Amino acid sequence: MKLLCSTLGKATWILTVTVAIVAAVLYYFADTSPSKYSSMAEDMKTLEEKFRGQNKSCFILGASGETGKVLLQELLERNIFSKVTLIGRRQLSFEDKAYENLIQEVVDFEKLDDYAAAFNGHDVGYCCLGTTRAKAGADGFVRVDHDYVLKSAELAKAGGCSQFHLESSRGADKKSSFLYLKVKGQVEAEIEELGFDRLAIYRPGVLLVDRQESRPGEWLARKFFGAFSAVCSNSMSISVQAVAKAMVSNTLLQPEQKAEILENKDLASLGKVKGK
Repeated sequence: MKLLCSTLGKATWILTVTVAIVAAVLYYFADTSPSKYSSMAEDMKTLEEKFRGQNKSCFILGASGETGKVLLQELLERNIFSKVTLIGRRQLSFEDKAYENLIQEVVDFEKLDDYAAAFNGHDVGYCCLGTTRAKAGADGFVRVDHDYVLKSAELAKAGGCSQFHLESSRGADKKSSFLYLKVKGQVEAEIEELGFDRLAIYRPGVLLVDRQESRPGEWLARKFFGAFSAVCSNSMSISVQAVAKAMVSNTLLQPEQKAEILENKDLASLGKVKGK
């Protein structure tokens, strides 16, 4: 028993030291410079009322995913669109009356050209579509996160959509040697080439959420970053609620440039701005 207690004590000490060291390293490399959105002086409530008066419509891709479903909740709560359409591979079920006026378009992502009408007539598009290599394999990941996303953006642009909001990932880079970051970077660049009147790309860090189908590695990462972010602010992680709130708040703004990239710190700042 004494030996067991001694062993556990040493293991706990080693784990504590390891976490402290990793936390210090992450904090050192984190981008701690202030976000340009942190001092935003505009009244979000006023912006919402102004936007609401324009009677715009939007669609959401990936509304069944972790970020997508929170984004949908945020949009309905703030009520800035006259019409909200969900585009997905299956019909979603909702019990709350807040969802009763939603329009749902079921499509086959392998034959999106046959469903071009689903993308017609929307002013704003939100894309939270995505999978992982672990879940879909390398080819499946590329097909979803690149092919489906890009084709959807093309159809939306052709259908009159002027504003497109894309959830990407921190570190996205089309020249990256990592498949995940490379694909994210490639689709960002190709969608920018489509020439939307406005394109907003969101690059969150590790998403803090209790995913129902969580994988062990993701679960450990979220627990660690969640604990770390509780003690100090960092650019490595963010809650899905903050991402969704930031996407909606940013929709109301009018940036000078047609295309913008919002990094994790920007999402954290905008995610704190209160609306309705």
